[in-house]
Amino acid sequence: MTTDLLTSVATSPWALPALFALVLADAVLVVIPGEVAVTATGALAAATGTPPLLAVIAVAALAAFCGDALCYGVGRFAGVDRWRWMRHPRIQAAFTWAGGRLTRGTATVVFTARFIPFARLAVNLTAGATLVPAGRYFTAVAVAASVWAVYQAVVGAAIGSLLPGSPVVAVIISIVVAVALGLVIDAAAARLSGRRAR
Repeated sequence: MTTDLLTSVATSPWALPALFALVLADAVLVVIPGEVAVTATGALAAATGTPPLLAVIAVAALAAFCGDALCYGVGRFAGVDRWRWMRHPRIQAAFTWAGGRLTRGTATVVFTARFIPFARLAVNLTAGATLVPAGRYFTAVAVAASVWAVYQAVVGAAIGSLLPGSPVVAVIISIVVAVALGLVIDAAAARLSGRRAR
C-alpha cells in the first residue's frame, strides 16, 4: 500500500510543483527540508522511473536560484537589521561573517553557502544589503544552484537505482543519507570557521 502511495505521488502532476515550492521555501525558511525533498524525489525518479531525473534536477535548480534571488532582493530592500530577529547577536555575527567573505570572493562564498542552510540565508541577505553587483551575484547563484540540485538528486537517484523494486526503502534511505550529509557538511563548516577564527 505504501509503495502504491509513493508511486502515485511520483506520477502526480503536483510532484514537481511541490518540489519547487519546498526548495523555494527552504531558501527563506531554513527549517523546510529542501535538500531532503530533492534527494527523496531523486530516489523516486530512479526507483519508479517518474518523475524524470532531469526534470527533478531542473526544477530543484530553478527553485534554489529563485529562492536565493528572493533573499538577495529582501536584503537589498530591507538590509540586515530591519527586523528584530535580524538584530540577535548570533544572527548579526552571521551577517558580519558573510559580509567579510563576500568582499573576498563572491562566487566562492555563494557556492559554499548553498550547501549550508543558515549560511545560505545570511550570505544571500548580506549580498543584497551590501549591494554586491547583481550580474556577478546571479551568475554565482545560478552555478551554485545547478551544482547543488545535481548533487542532491544524484545522491537520491543512486540509492533509488540500488533498490529499484523498493521505492519506500529507497526514499527512507535517501532521506537518512541527505540528513547525514547535511550534518557532516555543517560540522565541517563549523570546524573550518573555528580554525579561521583562531
